[in-house]
Amino acid sequence: MPRNQFQRMIFALITVVITVHAYVFYSLYVVNGSTLMEITGADSVLHAIRAQGGVYMFGRMLPIWAVILIEFCFAYGLECVMGSPASFKLASKVFDPRTTNPVIFETAIICATVGLMCPAMSFLAAIFYYPYYNDFSIVTLLANWLKLVCFNFPFAFFTQLFFIQPFVRTAFKLLFRKDIAKQKQSA
Repeated sequence: MPRNQFQRMIFALITVVITVHAYVFYSLYVVNGSTLMEITGADSVLHAIRAQGGVYMFGRMLPIWAVILIEFCFAYGLECVMGSPASFKLASKVFDPRTTNPVIFETAIICATVGLMCPAMSFLAAIFYYPYYNDFSIVTLLANWLKLVCFNFPFAFFTQLFFIQPFVRTAFKLLFRKDIAKQKQSA
């Protein structure tokens, strides 16, 4: 869908902005929400986060906005360097983009992106949220990584395939409708 480097960067930006917010919400509310409320005795997840002084990251408590900003920077960099280019190449190895139905090819790209980005970002999250107050252990890091992949992969797959990417593609078409119309006229 994106035709040049600028469009790829904008497409990645829109994707990552939505995805990072979704994952922070998912991690804090769905996966860890009841534990946070139980530990602090708060009646909501947001109150629990306030009661403990933020979200645990890098061995200290950080405000939610800092967590989102850190995750955004890493996710955007990883998406631009590895996610988008590699997922297109992987999808192109299985399907010919010129002859394959665009919906099938886009679905293959989404699946490849999730297959690459979920383990990579889960590994970074395992480092970010490692319990540094306990001594560091590579086995604990790897166990946390595997746990995060198991939690995140189903969420990543279904949200990217059915919600996030359809929304991003629609927003992208609206943003670049003039360029897309020019491409269709020249084709």
